[in-house]
Amino acid sequence: MSPVADAPGPTIRARARCRVDLAGGTLDIWPIGLLHPGARTVNVAVELPVTVEIRRLADRFRVVQGGRTVEVATVAALGRHAEAALVGAALEALDVPSVEVRLASASPHGGGLGASSALIVALLAAIEVLLERPRSRPERLVALGRDLEARLMALPTGIQDHYPAILGGALEIAYRPGGEDVSRLPVDLAELGRSLVVAYTGQSHFSAGQNWQVVRRRLDGDPESVELFAGIAEAAAKTASALRDGDLEAAGHELAREWSFRRRLADGVSTPRIEDLFERARAAGAWGGKACGAGGGGSIVVLAPAARRGAVAEALREGGAQMLDAPPTAQGLEIEEG
Repeated sequence: MSPVADAPGPTIRARARCRVDLAGGTLDIWPIGLLHPGARTVNVAVELPVTVEIRRLADRFRVVQGGRTVEVATVAALGRHAEAALVGAALEALDVPSVEVRLASASPHGGGLGASSALIVALLAAIEVLLERPRSRPERLVALGRDLEARLMALPTGIQDHYPAILGGALEIAYRPGGEDVSRLPVDLAELGRSLVVAYTGQSHFSAGQNWQVVRRRLDGDPESVELFAGIAEAAAKTASALRDGDLEAAGHELAREWSFRRRLADGVSTPRIEDLFERARAAGAWGGKACGAGGGGSIVVLAPAARRGAVAEALREGGAQMLDAPPTAQGLEIEEG
């Protein structure tokens, strides 16, 4: 293949953060949240950045990620490469001419921390700047990112991952007829960080497939699923209330209660490894924790007294988990040109 010539113009860099979901995940997948009035998701952006760089090329499309490069003549051809398919879907939907896109993520692959959603909103925002198009409001970026992911996976997807990537901070996303209401929780992020432990289990997961099993059972009206989602919604509301009050201990107990419902949603949400890690954390003094995302692997989040955080982290490390340096952050989406 002949070298690809550059087209004149700048490189646009966009950076967004991953999130830790504290309570109420899966309720963000339409219409599950609407079936439980008062339902909400509580999450927080953490300093695990994803980065997108995009620049024009003369006549080809190139996607670079993790040391791998996909280079093709047409945007449609990107869809034949799994590692470039989501980028291809975004470029095609926004009618983007030939470009190079470079992607990087601080999250482990399959970590359950919303990295793919953070990447897509960063990419969409960077495209708007590159092509000098009007900047979209957060809800527009969220809806477009969700729909592109759903189209790619042919499965329902949610919205909770996108908002922290755009807005940063601790968020409460409430589901109402006609759309979601997003509000920032008045959380002391530094204090939260002194109690927050995020660890990767070492097991990657595929959240969309796991979520579909759970969503299908709820839409079918399975009585146990209805009861479990009601419990998750209640725990999420109490988590938000505890965070507003600055009561991290109560929030930690609600994480554990949320997990007691979530782990029963479907086979495979919990794993022996996850349960062993939680047992180790509790023995070391943690208040409570849960798996991030859909479970089945990925990462876990634990809340513990600040004085016990180090012991909890060490206990998880001894259990084979990889500790992630992921402090909460108020930083939202960043875009620069250069």
